Order: sequence, then C-alpha cells, then structure tokens
Amino acid sequence: MQHSSDLKRYDRKTALVISLIALYLILAGGAFLFFGEKMRIAVPDNLDLFQAQYQMLKNEDLFAAQNVSAPFLHGVTRDDLPSEFALPGLLYRLLPSFYAYALLYLLKVALAVISFDLLFQELLERNWLCAENDRTCMPVRHDPSVRVPVLLSGFAYGILNLFPAYGISFASVPLLVFFLLRLEREKSLRNRILLYLGIFFYPCVSYFSYFGLFLLAYMALALILLSIARRKPDWKMFFAILLLSAGFILFEYRLFRSMLFSDEVTIRSTMVIADLDAQGILSMIREVFLNGGAMHTQSMQQYIVLPVCLVYFLLLNCRYVLTRRSGQILRDIYNWGILFLLFDSLIYGLYYCGPFRRFVELLVPPLKGWQFGRTSFLNPFLWYALFGIAMVRLSLRIARFAASDGSGQQTGQQPLKKTSPIIGRLLSPLPLLLCLVSSAVILLTDTEYNDLYHTAHAEANRLLRGVTENSLTYGEFYSEALFDRVTEEIGYSGEWSAAYGFHPATLEYNGIRTIDGYLGFYLQDYKDSFRKIIAPALEKQPATMAYYDSWGARCYLYSGNHSTIVEAVRNYPHPEDTADLDVAAMKALDCRYIFSRPCITNARELGLTLLGSWADDTSPYVIYVYEIP
Repeated sequence: MQHSSDLKRYDRKTALVISLIALYLILAGGAFLFFGEKMRIAVPDNLDLFQAQYQMLKNEDLFAAQNVSAPFLHGVTRDDLPSEFALPGLLYRLLPSFYAYALLYLLKVALAVISFDLLFQELLERNWLCAENDRTCMPVRHDPSVRVPVLLSGFAYGILNLFPAYGISFASVPLLVFFLLRLEREKSLRNRILLYLGIFFYPCVSYFSYFGLFLLAYMALALILLSIARRKPDWKMFFAILLLSAGFILFEYRLFRSMLFSDEVTIRSTMVIADLDAQGILSMIREVFLNGGAMHTQSMQQYIVLPVCLVYFLLLNCRYVLTRRSGQILRDIYNWGILFLLFDSLIYGLYYCGPFRRFVELLVPPLKGWQFGRTSFLNPFLWYALFGIAMVRLSLRIARFAASDGSGQQTGQQPLKKTSPIIGRLLSPLPLLLCLVSSAVILLTDTEYNDLYHTAHAEANRLLRGVTENSLTYGEFYSEALFDRVTEEIGYSGEWSAAYGFHPATLEYNGIRTIDGYLGFYLQDYKDSFRKIIAPALEKQPATMAYYDSWGARCYLYSGNHSTIVEAVRNYPHPEDTADLDVAAMKALDCRYIFSRPCITNARELGLTLLGSWADDTSPYVIYVYEIP
C-alpha cells in the first residue's frame, strides 16, 4: 500500500495538472474576451457556413419555428438547418454569436477532459489499463500514474483543432463509451436508469450525420458479438441502442423528417464522388491513418502520438509472443483500439471505391449520397485514448521501478527482476513530458481551425513587425457596421439579394435575404434554377463548372474570368471584374440587389443600376450595390 506521504504527493501532482488545465481555460477564455471580434477565426466551413446560419436563425427567430423557410437559397426549409435542441443551438439562441462560439470551444476542452477521466476510471475498474498478466501494473484510484496521463491525454484531445461547429460532438465520444461500459456492469437499478437517461440525452452533444450513425453501427456490432460470446441476448446494449436511436430521432427530428418523410430530390442525388483506383484508395487510407485526413479531422497524431502508439504496439505484442502468451493479444483493449483505427481508415478509403460504395448504397438506400467514410471522425478519439493507455502503462511501470528497493521489490507486490530505483526516477518525467509535448504540438501548429494560434500570430506580426496580416478578423469578415449603413441608405426592406466576390454568409449574418448560399442539402430543382444564372461564367471556367455540377453545395455567383473570386482577404486582388451573369434568371428568382466587392465593369451592359459604393474604417471591404430593375 502507499504511505500517506505518497498519497499527499500524488494528490499534489493531480491537483497541479488540474490547475494547469484550468489555467489554460482561463487564459483561452481571457483571449476571447480581450480580443473579442478581433480574433482571427477560421472561415472554411465555419464563418461561411454554421456561424452565419445560427445568426440567421436568431435574426429571424426561427430556432423553434415549424413549416417555415429560412432567408437564404431563396427560402430553403428551416428543417435543413441545425437542430434547436443541440447544445450549440441553445447557446447561440441565448448569447451573441461570437461569445457562443467562444464558450463552445471552452466547453469542448472541459468536456473532453472530464469524459476521458470518467472513461479511464471505468477502464481502471475493469483492470483494462494493464497489459494482460502485467505484474508491474497494480493501479489504484487517484494514483497519479493513472490520473496525470489520463487528464493530460484528455486535455490534448480537447484542444485538437477539429471542425468547430461540431467540436462538442468530438469531445463527447468518450462520454458515450463510458455510459455503455458502466451500464454493462452496473447492478443498481437507480444508476442504470441514470445511465439510460444519459444515453437518451446524449444526442444533445452529438450530431447524427457525423457521429450518431457510426456510433449506433458500432453499438449494434457490440450487441452481436456480446450476445454470441454470452450465448444470450445482451439486453442492456439492446435498450441502449433503442434509447440512443430514440434520442437522435427526437432531438434531430428535423433531419429525420426531411430524410424519411420528404420525396423531394436533393443535391445529394447528383453529387459525384471520385472513383479512385487501388493506388488512390491506399493513399487515402494511409493519409487518414497517418495524418488525420481532411481539415475537419486534423488530429495531429503524426508527430508524437502515432510514433508512441505504434512503438508501444510493437513492444506489447512482441512481449506477448516472446513470453508465449500469443492468445492474449486479442484480449488486450489496446490491440482492439488499433484494430478499430485501421477499420475506420479502411472504410474511409473504400468510400472512394465506386463498386464498394454503390454496393453499400444498394444494401442501404438511405446512405446514397451520405458520406459513410466519416468513420474517420472517430479516429481522433481512438488515437488519444490509445495514447492515454500507453502513457498510463508506461507511468505505472516507471513508478514501480522508482518505488522498488535494491532488489526491485515493492511492498505488497510480487518481486521484479533486480532493478535500480534510480532508473525509475530518471525516467519518471517521460510520460508527463510526452503528454505536454503532444499538447504543445497541437497549440503551436498552423492548422486550419487553430484560432488562438492565428490570433496570436497576427498580433505578434502587428506589434513586433508592424505588419497587418491578410486574413480577416471575425468582425471584419461580417462587417456589421458597414452593412448596417448600406442597408439603411439603400432602403433595404427584405428584398432577395446576392453576393459577388465575397461569401453570401456575410449578407445572411447581417439580415439580408439571399438567393445564394452554402448548404450541403437542398433541393436539386433549385440548384438547376440557380445554374441558369451562372451558366455564362461556368462555360468559361470548366473547372468551376465541374465543381458546381458535381457538388453544388456552394451556390455562389462565380466569375468567368477567375477560378475563384470569393476571397476572404484584406487585400482583395480583384477590385474590378466583368460579371458573366444571366440577369433575367436572377429576376426570375426575385433578386433585387447584387452586393459586390469588385466593381462590375459591365454593369450597364447587364442592365444593372449602380446605387453607390460604401466603405468605412471598421471594414476592409468596399461594397458596390447594384439594383436589378
């Protein structure tokens, strides 16, 4: 047993780590408060998408509205926008949009740490934190050899700069795993009911399209395997699946209503997924396994976490083989985690295999157009959970060495081979150091969604070099003061409009109704109607034509002179442009105004009337407003 002095020392270590995590949350929260809308917030799939949608719902009081249209894409149904029952929707409804965004970031970090701690305490209770028959591994609750690496691994997972709109969904994955594992061994009826309630309400911190479908699929697989192993149905898992499904259906009823009870054809039916050859598929599998894949899931494992996990994987299984315990390889939770990582990565790659994808869509028709390759969204959790397990096991072994006497024996445990406690003491900082470095890599790497890094970098450039970076701040991207002036002076009163040269999200955020917009799920008929407007531009830009026709989520006014003219930058490179637009098609969609960042040099030929140009000191934009008579 540990002496009371050891326990106090252990408590101090854990308290110090918790204090460091709390200090980070305070500093990060302070940065959001201090800089406010001067923060450099990532634009792709963020400011140009969900942030504007939440503000639009708030502007129009549409969070709970039924059978209504939202004021973009010429009146897309409210059901195609985020649920009002999810935690983000609640926060955006109650708080200014920027501060809702900031609070979601802080909650994401805190939830990841708490969820990791709960999950690993459950693994400890099941004795899964130790390798099979590892005589050096006898952890106890609150042992810093367990708590410190667990808290730091959870912290690293929490600060990952993943898809901001669903950061909470990433952070909550270990919480659901905890609910399910605890449920399997819980004897108390009261506690089982509480766990079932937690599972039922879990969709409020998740999202069905990105996580729920895959979590339910893995739960169904677990039900089958457990039922076979025990030779009887696993009713606890069965009811957990029912409750989680019911929760998703209830809290995301809009998604299911659109999916199941609407016969309208959406753009999902015409989206074209690239069919890769064998080499391309292997490249995708390798990319998602080694580097995390798309920008939404940049889990930064390649620098510290992946090498540590793979080295430990080899050492662990070589030890099993050399000690003639190969049968225990598949009993180790660590190996199962590696197996799931490989499986998720394989499915991600096979999604780009045409025959496989069409076979899956044939078996499960609702998956047509659905990116079931998003199994990779679960990989960040798996990487950092495995890293946490490896660090716990390493910490326990080092602690045993450090606490042993000259014979390598520690009170209350079986003797080890003779070892010097000095070795253990020299190695004791190693797990802590690896955990801290893994977190530093995340914080200090220039990834797409690393808002704190980008803000600090821009401020350092401004203060030390007198250089203003080309990226826009949150406030500049939306430029509320400027658009308030514009709408007031042109007498805007809710007419349909469009953006040229900047994201329609800026108009949507400022209460301007748009015929354009960005959404991954809307009617195919509208995509075809809007295409008539931009057909002259698409004919001049084959790459843009392929982009719109094969995807179409960005329903924008494209340029016939440039591959892209929508650039969220301070020094805009297109002050003038000839617009290739079918104005008659715009009038057919009731469009009255074009808000343009470039001056449209052929406005008169198009029959457009220039109402004026606007600029002010709060915005990098110069906005030209054209009226369609």
